[in-house]
Amino acid sequence: MAECIGGNIEGFAEMMNAKAQELGLNSTHFITPHGLDMPEHYTTAFELAKMADYALNIEKFANIVNTKSITISINDRSKTLTNTNELLGNLYGVNGVKTGFTNGANRCLVTSVNRDGMSIITVVLGADTKKDRTNDSIKLIEYAYSNYEIYNLEDIINEKYNEWKQINENRIEVIKGKKENVSTRLEELDNYYYPIKKLDREKINVKIFNLSEINAPVQKDSYIGKLCVYNDKEKILELTISTKKSIEKLKFIDYLKNFIINNIKNMENAI
Repeated sequence: MAECIGGNIEGFAEMMNAKAQELGLNSTHFITPHGLDMPEHYTTAFELAKMADYALNIEKFANIVNTKSITISINDRSKTLTNTNELLGNLYGVNGVKTGFTNGANRCLVTSVNRDGMSIITVVLGADTKKDRTNDSIKLIEYAYSNYEIYNLEDIINEKYNEWKQINENRIEVIKGKKENVSTRLEELDNYYYPIKKLDREKINVKIFNLSEINAPVQKDSYIGKLCVYNDKEKILELTISTKKSIEKLKFIDYLKNFIINNIKNMENAI
């Protein structure tokens, strides 16, 4: 496959390294497509998890690693291929991903699990036996589901933004603008779910920081501030607050018009 796609092993390894850089895997370097022990062929547990997360978004790959066994035909003979992932089909929610073994790495297992809408990936490297890698993987999986949950941040974000909008939006002054104040919008996300420890639910809090003034002209989508979500003191999310519409700068004719209008009002009040 490497020779077919990359022309040769070296060419395919270059493609693998290019993809690793694209994914931000700065502690990963490939020499071969098969992964056998070589000094300059390396990665980390965290980056293996990132690779698995990327690959699981490819439907064909996800289906393959979630297949317990399959019977194929080779030269008119049937052969059954069995997945070497010992957790697949034996532990609730497991749907992949990959076993591994070399003399240098020992027994390894990358496992993906989905239970009740919460997906995790665990990585065990360097286990002495299959039993060890299985038991360590189970411990990691059960720990994650016992202690973590997926928290929907959307409600608290919208609540705090709307509170800020009612009180503070009109306090942002537009200097020399045809309008004195701005109307704002909050950056939207495709996914507001975030993993937290179950004991940390009450520690989720929101802070909003904004400009006190902005000079006209103001372009649409100009930066006004940011909404930050914290788990206690750790910032876990930042969303941009920006202008909904553009605001033109006052021209001389506008100043003259305002001057005349104000004088007329003053004269009317004096009568």
